[in-house]
Amino acid sequence: MRDIKIYRRVNVKDPVMLAGWPGMGNVALMAIDYLRKKMGGVHFAEIDTGKFSTPDAVIIKDGLAKLPPLPRNLFYYTKHPDLVIFEGEAQLTGKASIILMNEILDLARELKVRRIYTAAAFPLPMSYQEAPRVYGVANQKSLRDLLSHYRVRIMEGGQISGLNGLLLGFAERRGIEAACLLATLPNYAINFPNPKASRAIAEVLGRISNVRVDMRELDLAVKEMDERMAMIEERIKEIFPLMEKEEEIVNLEKEKVPDYVMKKIDKLFQEAKVDRKKAYPLKEELDRWDLYKFYEDRFLDLFKEHQ
Repeated sequence: MRDIKIYRRVNVKDPVMLAGWPGMGNVALMAIDYLRKKMGGVHFAEIDTGKFSTPDAVIIKDGLAKLPPLPRNLFYYTKHPDLVIFEGEAQLTGKASIILMNEILDLARELKVRRIYTAAAFPLPMSYQEAPRVYGVANQKSLRDLLSHYRVRIMEGGQISGLNGLLLGFAERRGIEAACLLATLPNYAINFPNPKASRAIAEVLGRISNVRVDMRELDLAVKEMDERMAMIEERIKEIFPLMEKEEEIVNLEKEKVPDYVMKKIDKLFQEAKVDRKKAYPLKEELDRWDLYKFYEDRFLDLFKEHQ
């Protein structure tokens, strides 16, 4: 662990680690950072990436070029509950990301971390007015099943890009349980901070950690961002007129809803033609992804066929 600087001794017992990097909507880092501040996290270590990471640009000021400061990778800890919290200021890629994750997991092993939680965004065709839904994925079956206990929906397929997802795979190699919580957000707004999705993640992590977290500051951020989202959605409606249902479904299939979901829905439609009982799980799946309005006619036709 030659690149980890330890500033103070840490006394934690079988801690859980929370880890987050920037990503879509800054969902992960905002949630982890908020919890760290509210729980009074104490800075105790950091990873110096100067030996293995390379900047991808220079900063220009007054016609002069300078290398940017290195992104910081900081560790904090809390007591009651015993947590180790990692915050990375930037996503690394390639060999540098592998070195960084191994450094994190080396320290996790040294501190006897028993489980790691990361977070990410799950963009969907939804309005900012809808409450975010939290999905989960784990690197071990026992942890995957535990997520359901905390009212987390299980992500059935797809992928999680970036270090918030990759850490699960590298932790699995070390025999460390790890899970990622993903909060839904409008897919048109992935480049804007999304405190509503971050709040949903923070709320679940609070339940998991058995602590009550004051959400008032995030609530204010949500209110302010909702005002911006309202204007953005109105502008989108002005620029892009409503399309025909069939055209919207094609768009969803290609861009907005994961392929595995569309395939599952199509399969359920085929099964429901033969067995009407299959219409019930089909309706649940359509509601889960807010797709019923697109398939309403086709769904109702199933019952006409059985009459």
